[in-house]
Amino acid sequence: MGVESVHQDADIAAFESGQLMVYPTEAVMGIGCDPDNEAAVMSLLALKQRPVEKGLILLAANYSQLLPYVDDNAIPQDKRFSIFSCWPGPVTWLLPKSATAPKWLTGEHDAIAVRVTNHAGARELCNKLGRPIVSTSANLTGQEPARTTEEARSYFANSVHYVSGVVGGAAQPSTIKDALTGTTIRN
Repeated sequence: MGVESVHQDADIAAFESGQLMVYPTEAVMGIGCDPDNEAAVMSLLALKQRPVEKGLILLAANYSQLLPYVDDNAIPQDKRFSIFSCWPGPVTWLLPKSATAPKWLTGEHDAIAVRVTNHAGARELCNKLGRPIVSTSANLTGQEPARTTEEARSYFANSVHYVSGVVGGAAQPSTIKDALTGTTIRN
């Protein structure tokens, strides 16, 4: 077995066992976990000191990975081009949540924050896992987001699983937009 397949197996095992994972994204290192593992998500929220009410972003390799969490039928036809023409790319959209989207992902919102990434490593990770991953910046609340694995290690030491790779060239985290209103939440 080659070194690459050992890393892939370790990434899958970490995800499936509920470990928190640090991985590269377009602009910063992300930290996340299995979106359907409530205990893992609660562990992430506790580590980040982030209230569950705020909700979390899901990062995916393609839109079909997001369908269990999004109410696709509630997205108006006239909004679809704006959404899908930005993907893959650094735009996170607030889309109507599905009836089965877990509260620990959506918080107090009727929408869920989702992004189809154009970062090759993050896309490969989601393809390997066969599903999206929770994505928030790899830092502690109030600290600068990590841009390298070494910076992430200074925050989390060996308490998380590290996926190999480097961040993309984006200068800042993704833009967040509300798909139904067109409002920019974060630029």
